[in-house]
Amino acid sequence: MTRTITVAALQLPLPGPVAPNIEAVTALVEEAAAKGAQIVLPPELFEGPYFCQVEDEALFANARPTADHPSVVAMQVLAAKLKIAIPTSYFEKDGPHYYNTLAMIGPDGAIMGTYRKSHIPDGPGYEEKYYFRPGNTGFKVWDVFGTRIGVGVCWDQWYPECARAMALMGAELLFYPTAIGSEPYDADLDTSRMWRRAMQGHSVSNCMPVIAANRIGPEGDANFYGHSFISDEWGDLTQAFGASETGVLVETINLDRAAKHRAGMGFFRDRRPQLYGRLVEDI
Repeated sequence: MTRTITVAALQLPLPGPVAPNIEAVTALVEEAAAKGAQIVLPPELFEGPYFCQVEDEALFANARPTADHPSVVAMQVLAAKLKIAIPTSYFEKDGPHYYNTLAMIGPDGAIMGTYRKSHIPDGPGYEEKYYFRPGNTGFKVWDVFGTRIGVGVCWDQWYPECARAMALMGAELLFYPTAIGSEPYDADLDTSRMWRRAMQGHSVSNCMPVIAANRIGPEGDANFYGHSFISDEWGDLTQAFGASETGVLVETINLDRAAKHRAGMGFFRDRRPQLYGRLVEDI
């Protein structure tokens, strides 16, 4: 019997405050589940507006420990009710430390584990190093619905090392929750095409589907550009939004077909790790 998995990516405006954002995400999660989705991916930090546009020490008060975070609690209830898995991004407080964290919530509503974003950007409009310590969990994979998935968070999606590490850990699908849009330093720069191409490249190089979810719309000085998508193992887009749609992308993925192609392409057979030492040296 052929192994398949049905996945979904959500795209929507998330201007805040917290309760309306969680309600909006909840409605789309329920819509995706009604369409058969077993794993549903909301965007990064969907609890509120993307606050990292500015450095404001008052905003640290919005962080919560994992077990108390409203996004996590709400998605746990929803996952248990719908019997689905929901990778949930949130602003975590752990004692005196703060992280951009993802809780992998399983179909029983339990937290299977957490992943703390490894790559933390620092630039105009994306001043995350002010708020978040670099993740200390290492990359993570989780077994759900008869497959193994890897989840990176936003800036992680630009790094081939992240995707390859999760693939080497046995991931068959790569998920990326995201908050990305306009670049304040260059009004003419639209990174949406590069953003997609980077992840489609991970899909091709690891011969596995990629699922990416982004927010849309104006927030402060930024305009978030959406372009959420699902690709197959060749990197071809099977489902995709543009810059303004609100809704769910749902796709049933043939895991056995992807596994066959992954073996046939020989990317993992022909790796030469003994030659890659330079990759783990500091510049």
